[in-house]
Amino acid sequence: MQTQKLFDNYVIPSVGRFPLSFVEGKGSWLIEENGGKYLDMYPGWGVNIVGHCHPKVVTAIQKQAAKLLHAPNNYLLPLQGQLAEKIIKRSFPGKVFFSNSGAEANEGAMKIARKWGKNKGKWKFVSMLDSFHGRTLGALSATGQEKYRKDFEPLIPGFSYVPFGDIQAVKEIIDDETCAIMVEPIQGEGGVNVAPENYFKELKNICNDRNCLLIFDEVQTGVARTGEWFAYQLYNVKPDIMTLAKALGGGVPIGAIVAAQNVADVLQPGSHASTYGGNPLVCAAGLAVISVIENEKGLEKAKNVEKSLKQNAEKLKQEFNVIRNVRGAGAMLGIELDIPGQSIVKSCLEDNVLVNCTHERVIRFLTSVFISENEIEITFNALHTALSKI
Repeated sequence: MQTQKLFDNYVIPSVGRFPLSFVEGKGSWLIEENGGKYLDMYPGWGVNIVGHCHPKVVTAIQKQAAKLLHAPNNYLLPLQGQLAEKIIKRSFPGKVFFSNSGAEANEGAMKIARKWGKNKGKWKFVSMLDSFHGRTLGALSATGQEKYRKDFEPLIPGFSYVPFGDIQAVKEIIDDETCAIMVEPIQGEGGVNVAPENYFKELKNICNDRNCLLIFDEVQTGVARTGEWFAYQLYNVKPDIMTLAKALGGGVPIGAIVAAQNVADVLQPGSHASTYGGNPLVCAAGLAVISVIENEKGLEKAKNVEKSLKQNAEKLKQEFNVIRNVRGAGAMLGIELDIPGQSIVKSCLEDNVLVNCTHERVIRFLTSVFISENEIEITFNALHTALSKI
């Protein structure tokens, strides 16, 4: 395959790749160079929340590309202001900074927390074991998985890790030098882990008591993924800072930091910037994604997807005792197994269904909110076949 040769010869092999070469996408489907069609149950690692190449997103990008692709951020860019307003009106009062990825957004969030705490003598972070915040040096320092950190140590100092969901462990590690607690509302890469009831309310209380910030990494959970605009709304707990990426752009690179007013204002000219962040093209895409979700009942459909995914997964659990647990919210589901999941991924691939295995034993779905019942049925038929082979 010519594409395989190009990758072998010219692309750094930092990502394990399946020998499939995709050239087109529509809805929940990807089409290979040779015409083969594959049902994508984690489109773009959760990027394509409205499906591959949603017509309204494509049209918005095409129209904007013909007008203005990029202009420097030291001028006023109307679409950037409009997208910031849309995000704030759907989340909490504050301001937005745009970047190009989730890792960048998390890096910026940590910079804000450090600057906020500078004159208070606060500089440390508490994050969670099994968390994942990105692969840049700062985001990696916050990531609570040794397998990702070990080859790049020594990393940035000041990070401590405690078990996700363990409030007592947070109370024991936090001190007067802690500037922020950083947490995913649902751990994605760590296995689609859902916190105990009231966990986030207790985290917020700790932050209030110890005068530190609460940062929610919503790179995977944000923008309709869980059936709410943002996952913090499931728990009725407002963070001081929230990071977004993936679904916000519908397929183009974008990240965002949403910070409460009293926190956002610590960033003054010269303290943080991004050349490409919030350019007209990606903001046009982001505005289109929000419009599609609102006009096509995306939040409601995410809740329906959750119901269908969980019902089908629970049926499999009844039949196959290798399934240990089913968990998630909205169009985000984890099926935890007692065995490594790569054999399941391989079997589904043979049936032209793309599923992801994370944390070695968790089959993870990050579907479009517009996935159909028929497509869900196809997926679970493929999973049934895979599990029957064990």
